[in-house]
Amino acid sequence: MNNLFKKRTSNFLIQLIALSVLLFGIHTYLNFHFTKGVILFFPLWHIYMFHLVTVIIIYTIINYRESVGKTEVFNAFILGMLLKMILTVVFLLPWILSKPEQKGYDLANFFIPYFIFLAFEVYSVTRILQKK
Repeated sequence: MNNLFKKRTSNFLIQLIALSVLLFGIHTYLNFHFTKGVILFFPLWHIYMFHLVTVIIIYTIINYRESVGKTEVFNAFILGMLLKMILTVVFLLPWILSKPEQKGYDLANFFIPYFIFLAFEVYSVTRILQKK
């Protein structure tokens, strides 16, 4: 493997894990204090593992393609985002089919971290593309 690929991936993983731990801690704290008595469909750790895995997969593919000299990195990023959206629907399908009584808490628990992770992912991929 390319040394640049390894260096960028390790830096990205350190930053992603730090972001995830910080967000998970804040999220758990807020849920503890503001959603007492509310039964959530998905545990928080399921949501964060989903976000971690999808972000790592997409970033690794983009980083690998760029490190081996492929110029069509943007197309791979767009396809990765499409795949992520499909996986999001598949992940949320049991919740959607269960006809939940409280929609707001579950949606907020999923989509607030989703957009934060998405912003971090776009920022990280943009850094790769700007170094060309």
